[in-house]
Amino acid sequence: MQAVKAFIEDWRDDPSGLKPVFVSYFEDLKKMDGAVIEFNERPGISYSLRGMHKNGSDRPLFVMIDVIDDDPKQRWLSVCFYGDTITDSDEEGDLIPEGLLGDDGYCFDLVEADDALAAYVRERIQEAYRSQN
Repeated sequence: MQAVKAFIEDWRDDPSGLKPVFVSYFEDLKKMDGAVIEFNERPGISYSLRGMHKNGSDRPLFVMIDVIDDDPKQRWLSVCFYGDTITDSDEEGDLIPEGLLGDDGYCFDLVEADDALAAYVRERIQEAYRSQN
């Protein structure tokens, strides 16, 4: 968790207003019973927060929250799920064939602060967590 906290602390430029969204998703994951959080850093590419189940199923990952870092002054979020673990009634996500660890995935891109979209994605995180729990 120290690496995530250090990343959050170092994230100073945030013209898109997405840092609070990322922080809120991180806080949500910490409250999920049986969830394990993994953080992968690839500066200049992405910072990836992964929500995983302790149960060790074939697909322990239930969400991948990437901070895309190709321009540190214009970071954006890409939140991805296995396609069969969520619904997308508002059609906000993009289907990514075989794009999530070899399986079909859905990704939701947040390029600027949008409370409605952030809440919609939060619901998808909870849905994915429940579907694999």
